[in-house]
Amino acid sequence: MKKQNLSYKDAGVDTEKAAELVGDIGSMRDRTETKHKLMQAFGLFAASFDLSPWKQPVILVACDGVGTKIQLLMKHDMPEIAGVDLVGMNVNDVLTSNAMPVLFLDYVGINNIESAPIARMIDGLTQALADCNCILAGGETAEMPGLVHEDILELSGFVVGVAEKPELLDPNEIEVGDVVLGIPSNGVHANGFSLVRKLMENDPDLIPDELIPDLLAPTRIYYPEVKAMQDAGIRPRGMAHITGGGIKENFARILNGKGADLTLPEWKNPAARRLVDTIPLENAIHAFNMGIGWMIVVSPEQEKAVCDLLPEAVKLGAVTAEEEIIVRVPWA
Repeated sequence: MKKQNLSYKDAGVDTEKAAELVGDIGSMRDRTETKHKLMQAFGLFAASFDLSPWKQPVILVACDGVGTKIQLLMKHDMPEIAGVDLVGMNVNDVLTSNAMPVLFLDYVGINNIESAPIARMIDGLTQALADCNCILAGGETAEMPGLVHEDILELSGFVVGVAEKPELLDPNEIEVGDVVLGIPSNGVHANGFSLVRKLMENDPDLIPDELIPDLLAPTRIYYPEVKAMQDAGIRPRGMAHITGGGIKENFARILNGKGADLTLPEWKNPAARRLVDTIPLENAIHAFNMGIGWMIVVSPEQEKAVCDLLPEAVKLGAVTAEEEIIVRVPWA
C-alpha cells in the first residue's frame, strides 16, 4: 500500500471554510428565533424544542425540495428565491393540517463551498422562516466535488410543525355541498419545471428575459392566511397545498373519495400564461397550479367569515358526491 500525502482539502473538501460559513450565517439564523426558541444552544448534534406550552401537542413533519427550478434560479443568479421556495414547499405542507411550523432543517449539496452562493440562499431562507415564526434549527452542507455539478445547489428541507390535537383538520369532516375557496399563487411556484425547461429548450423565445422574474417568482407561503383563521377562531374543514400534479391530484388527497366541481379565475401571471397556452389544457392542469396555490374547504356557514377575513379568497366551487374533480378553465 502506497502512502499518499493528501488531506481532505486536497480531495476538494474544505472543512475549515465550512466552519467559517456556519459562523457567517449565524446572524441570519438568529432572526428565525423570535416567537419560538430552541431549548438548548444552537450547534449541538441535535436540536431540542420544548413542547410543554402545548396542552395536547401533535407533531407534523414534512420533507421537500425545490426540484429542477434550481437550475433556472442559478442560471439567472436568484439563489435567494431558492431559499424561499425551500421554506414554502415544506411549511405549506404542514400548514394544511392546521399546524404551525416551529423547526426547520436544510440540506445543501454543493461542488465547492467557495463558489456556491450558499449565504445568499440562506438569506432568503431565513427571511422566509422569520416571516412564519419558524426556527432554522440546523442542517447539513455537504461539499461533494465530482458528484454535484459546479453550477448547481442540491436542496432539501425538513420542517416540524405543532398543533393542538383538537385543532387538527380531519378530511372525514368534509361534506358534499361544502364550499371550496382558492388563494392565488405567485406563479408556477416550484413544480412543473422539468416541463418548463423542456418547453423553453424547444422554443428559446417562449419566455423573454423581461418575464423571467414572473416565471421564477418565489413560492407563496400561506402562513398568514392560516394564522389569521386560527386567530379568528375559524377551523376550516380542509386545506390543500397545490404542488406537483396540480389541483386534481392534490385536492383529491383531502376529499376522501368525494369530488368537486371547480371553475378557476384568470391566471394573470404573464409567464405562466405563455406556458399554459403552449400545451394542451389537460397537460397544463396536471403540471401547474393554474394560478391557485392554496385551497380551503369550508362549510356554507363559514364562507362569508373566511372571505371577509381573507380578501384574496375566491370561491372556486363546491364538493360533490362524485369522485371526479372537474376543473373548468374558461380563460384558457
